[in-house]
Amino acid sequence: MSGAARSRAEEYTVGLDIGSSALKAVAASADGRVLAKVRIASTLGLPSSERMEHDARRAWRIAPRRALSRLVEQLSAPPRGICVAGLVPSMAAVDGRGVPVTPGLLYGDTRGAVPPELTTLPVGRAPELLRQAVSACPGAASYWPAQAVANRALGAPGAIDVTTAIAMTPLFDGSRWDEGICEAAGANVAQLPEVAGLGEPVGKLDGSVVASGIVDTLSEQLVAGASEVGDVLVICGTTLVIWSVTDEWKEVPGLWTVPHTVPGRTLIGGASNAGGLFIDWATRLTGAARHVTDPTDIPVWAPYPRGERTPLHDYSRRATLIGLELSHDRSAVRRAAFEAAGFVVRQHIDLAGVAARRVVVTGGGTGRPELVQALADCTGLPVDVAAVAECGALGAAFVARVAAGLETDFGDADRWASVGRRVEPDPEWLPHTAKRYADFEQLVGLARGNPESVG
Repeated sequence: MSGAARSRAEEYTVGLDIGSSALKAVAASADGRVLAKVRIASTLGLPSSERMEHDARRAWRIAPRRALSRLVEQLSAPPRGICVAGLVPSMAAVDGRGVPVTPGLLYGDTRGAVPPELTTLPVGRAPELLRQAVSACPGAASYWPAQAVANRALGAPGAIDVTTAIAMTPLFDGSRWDEGICEAAGANVAQLPEVAGLGEPVGKLDGSVVASGIVDTLSEQLVAGASEVGDVLVICGTTLVIWSVTDEWKEVPGLWTVPHTVPGRTLIGGASNAGGLFIDWATRLTGAARHVTDPTDIPVWAPYPRGERTPLHDYSRRATLIGLELSHDRSAVRRAAFEAAGFVVRQHIDLAGVAARRVVVTGGGTGRPELVQALADCTGLPVDVAAVAECGALGAAFVARVAAGLETDFGDADRWASVGRRVEPDPEWLPHTAKRYADFEQLVGLARGNPESVG
């Protein structure tokens, strides 16, 4: 190995982020610079309105190995550490080698009911996903989420980190797998993965330490830089994730409350189907369109072709478009789709009751200027676009540094945060988006300032 290659090997770590529509991978230096990145598209299976799945063998096993191989080839040296971030919850039946033998069921698979008492937490679907996996392949060697499959593919045991396990509550009770719930689903705890600490090394691949893993949204938080009270982190992926930052712990009907990665901070928000899943569908219907210049004449979408998660928790909802007139063309309908995402963000901020000062946006949607501008116009807030769109993978690369012994404090990940550009609200649009937001609230049945109406 040359001196330059050895220097790179000592410097960089790899983060892999298994998302709904793609696996994103980055190689990052000690100061958070992205040295190389790879994206491998995944096919999101939607066989019916109630089902959502991956080809788990391709998306969870083959894609991580392929992405890592491409990064190593570009940098001519192996990384010091590797960490997999992933969507939650997920589940597939695997054989004795950890190879998936069923489709990988995802968070958006809505078969089976979530108990009402769990709608205030970002949990509840894992027992039903396990039951579906067992039904598809009774007696499989194991039933694993995406992170466990990827870790095994990278030469480590099929283990997961504790944050991924907690996201599978009530299947995981905070310290161990729940035997009763496992048995009710037709499995036993021995068929579920081992659980390790966040940033704990669980194996090695060609000298590279493999970390236990991390939940994708938590990984985004580490390096997005949305850590001050009044910041709003918006992750624009297949799912739209909204977190308002506060310094108090309070529970809001319909939303989720979780700890921030920064001590003393709390996140209130949730996950909506108004992200790329809706926007890609809506913009495919409209096709290419010109830029809209008239702020007064836009229809309003209820962006729920597959129901809604927070704050409605209603998977029977379907998309609705109101205010459509003969004067409207495809560009107006297209702008309405982006505004719908902006209205969902504003809805979450209002319900959270946090005095928002800015939006920090990450994810693949940051590559759509129309979406970013609509977020600013619909919330009335400046939008800071993360310099690295793949914050989920970047955060995982920092966790890999912890696993490799190169870092000791997750709070230090904040030094990797950087803003690529700021987008201000357009003052000409603000009074008109405010009126349409009122129409949106009426359309979805939520009275502003009345969270008790959330079902």
